[in-house]
Amino acid sequence: MGIRVPFGRRRSGARTESGPGRENTAATASQWRLVLRRFRKHKLAMASAVIVFLFVLVSVFAEFLSPTTPTDYDAEYTFAPPQRLHVVDTSDGFDLGLYVHGYEITRDEDTFEREFAPDESQKIPVGLFVEGEPYEMWGLFPTDRHLIGPKEPGEPMYLLGADRNGRDLLSRIIHGTRVSLSIGLAGVSMAFVLGVVFGGISGYVGGRTDTAIQRLIELLMSIPTIPLWMGLSAAIPNDWGPLQTYFAITVILSLIGWTDLARVVRGRFLSLREEDFVLAARMDGCKAPRVIGRHMLPSFTSHIVASLTLAIPLMILAETALSFLGLGLQPPVVSWGVLLQEAQNIHSIANAPWTLLPGVAVTVAVLVLNFVGDGIRDSADPYR
Repeated sequence: MGIRVPFGRRRSGARTESGPGRENTAATASQWRLVLRRFRKHKLAMASAVIVFLFVLVSVFAEFLSPTTPTDYDAEYTFAPPQRLHVVDTSDGFDLGLYVHGYEITRDEDTFEREFAPDESQKIPVGLFVEGEPYEMWGLFPTDRHLIGPKEPGEPMYLLGADRNGRDLLSRIIHGTRVSLSIGLAGVSMAFVLGVVFGGISGYVGGRTDTAIQRLIELLMSIPTIPLWMGLSAAIPNDWGPLQTYFAITVILSLIGWTDLARVVRGRFLSLREEDFVLAARMDGCKAPRVIGRHMLPSFTSHIVASLTLAIPLMILAETALSFLGLGLQPPVVSWGVLLQEAQNIHSIANAPWTLLPGVAVTVAVLVLNFVGDGIRDSADPYR
């Protein structure tokens, strides 16, 4: 007697979303694939990851994306306000194309300060892939092409305003993205090495070694952060160049930022060193470095990645604070903290509030990096 199959039902061999095929795929998937699958369901973290990717693109192609070089200035447009970018001109018919209005500069009779107003009679065409100030892409390829800029070189275009020296703030923020993000990544990388090495030795060896490392960590964590930064930054010689200062600031941030990760690694090692797979590796003749690197660390790599992602914003904030206080990077280096030094002057804030825009870039970068870190941490949690 045959079995009747209802109309429209899939055959038993077909794979469905909730069928055995999907269950088998999840059962045989690697840990990273499962983490990635959970991370894709985290909408806020995914949107933040896209913004982080855009920040990375801006830092990589900073020279091309900026309308001009960060050192190009025009004293005539000191503290020039932001210009509005227009797409369609309807004043005389219908004209489609990017343009900005020029400035009408007057002087106040009482304070003798210059005042800027849009000059609607002056139309400055703006184009894409235009010729501008020459530069070397990544220090290798000389060119003068910029993504956006005035079609006529020398015409004023300040989409985010100008600083006290008449330099384009948008170009300086774009170039500052590279320095601030790279310090965060470099500092976290060095802190990762120190944290894994000292935390792994402390948790795996134990005994007096563990006690000595933990006392060192407690000593570093007990010192107030800002005075410690100030003391270490004051030790940097004044005659050092920008590259040497950049490296020194990165080392300073790394020497302070590895303690939390070392505590996390130590705790995980204490819980893993008595597990069966670790004992089996020891009985098989594996030495300590191989047991740590091939067996123990891969078992909680996702948690380390989440911790590192959450540590990058702290590094960026630390560099910004040091540079803002005059203890970190100094001009001619361009970073978000250096740009925020303009905001220390009440006169600048009152008359040129756009000098606070680098702080907006810091806030957005810190928020999205924290959201990505939270998403990775939630995705790596096996109990969710």
